[in-house]
Amino acid sequence: MDKQKICLINDSFPPAIDGVANAVVNYGAYIQKNHGEAVVVTPFYPDADDTVFPFEVVRYPSIDITKAVGYRAGLPFDADVMARLEGEGFDLIHSHCPITSTMLARTLRSRIDKPIVFTYHTKFDIDIANAIRSHLIREEAARILVQNISACDEVWTVSRGAGENLRKLGYEGDYLVMPNGVDFPRGRVDEAAVAEATKDYDLPAELPVFLFVGRMMWYKGIRIILDALKMLDEKGLDFRMVFVGGGNDKDEITACCSALGLDGKVLFTPPIRDRAVIRAWYCRADLFLFPSTFDTNGLVVREAAACSLGSMLVRGSCAAEDVEDGVSGVLIEENAASMAAALEKLLASRETMRAVGEGAQRELYISWEESVARAFERYGIVMEKYRCGEYNGRERDEGEIYHALGEVIDRYNLAREYQRLARENAVLNYAGVRTGIEEEVERMRAMQAEDTAVAAMKLEDLRRRVADARLRVLTGRQLLLADAENLRADLRRRVQGMFDDILRPNDRFL
Repeated sequence: MDKQKICLINDSFPPAIDGVANAVVNYGAYIQKNHGEAVVVTPFYPDADDTVFPFEVVRYPSIDITKAVGYRAGLPFDADVMARLEGEGFDLIHSHCPITSTMLARTLRSRIDKPIVFTYHTKFDIDIANAIRSHLIREEAARILVQNISACDEVWTVSRGAGENLRKLGYEGDYLVMPNGVDFPRGRVDEAAVAEATKDYDLPAELPVFLFVGRMMWYKGIRIILDALKMLDEKGLDFRMVFVGGGNDKDEITACCSALGLDGKVLFTPPIRDRAVIRAWYCRADLFLFPSTFDTNGLVVREAAACSLGSMLVRGSCAAEDVEDGVSGVLIEENAASMAAALEKLLASRETMRAVGEGAQRELYISWEESVARAFERYGIVMEKYRCGEYNGRERDEGEIYHALGEVIDRYNLAREYQRLARENAVLNYAGVRTGIEEEVERMRAMQAEDTAVAAMKLEDLRRRVADARLRVLTGRQLLLADAENLRADLRRRVQGMFDDILRPNDRFL
């Protein structure tokens, strides 16, 4: 397929970290690298640094609700952002979130007439149940979600289980399974890198290490892990368990761990954004514990497989799809007793865990480069079907709200244009007034300079006349002093002559 420009829309994106954000980053990176041009559209984060990505990122306004749900909520109907997106020249829109992102995608489609692909990553029935208490409101939220998804031109899911969950929500259309990939290369990292990443933690070489990577939320099956480890501890079995990640339930989870008396055996790290460090942790562990029935794909399971790390999974879960028990993973029932029994058996043979890890790498690994190549090939089919009108049977009616949004955007842009023209006229008028003022100021400055020069000449003349007068005064004074001195000298001579006459002897008396 020729190079195309793809709009990727999602509610989560770095600095927010989750599996879907990671998927969008890799879609953008490999589209940009191998297939065309990608633009990611996502909510604004104050500490985001989008210069690190090889593709363009467009941010739209958001509000901070991270304390409630762990994310910022996007407010995507911004006229400036929509005008910018309309001018990008997209060939296809790919939404990765069924609510805000898909609403934005539908509005954009109504403006540029390009197809929408939607990928269902997460079991939103659980998210809705956790966020909304009212049964009636939950039903309405699910209806809106399904309506949004049904309005897209083609729907993908990341696993068969994700598709079944979508059906459970009420979706009746077709879908394709398009699995996500892994951004780690196949193979282990250098042992020195593993030692550096894990040096601050008590991990004796002779003890097995179990690992969990992901959001610290109870619905990830974390209580099953803690209770199973408590059972092992009560039997005197030694091990280390490491939880890597953060989340709204982390404080409760760490408190529960302490209450179970597992401090020292169970360790917690902060969220790790450096993928090389995450990869080193996968290489340090002996088994990955992931008893989640929430996740639709379990991307972390495939990340672990890239590093020859096998996973313990709940039988029948989405994460366990394509996993063969004892060969490419270890399957258990969804309870702590089942996990404890399986772990106790594996603790006696770390070689078995190593063999399962090798099988996982061989059977489960798929790179993001391969995954995005498959997706991009499908993009071409979607665009051709859209041009031929094959999607007209889908629920494409955007509804009054989207037409109203389009009208609001048009009116806003028109108002902005009037405002721009008015501002330009104001600037021109201001420039004329300012030029006149500057010319007058320069004239006054010139007059002032001229007056200053005249005043300086007059002052110099006055100084010269004062100097002449002073010279004359000094000269007259010197003349007067000279005359006075001559008079005094003459007077002294005369007085001296009188005395000389008086004292001169008289010849008559001689």
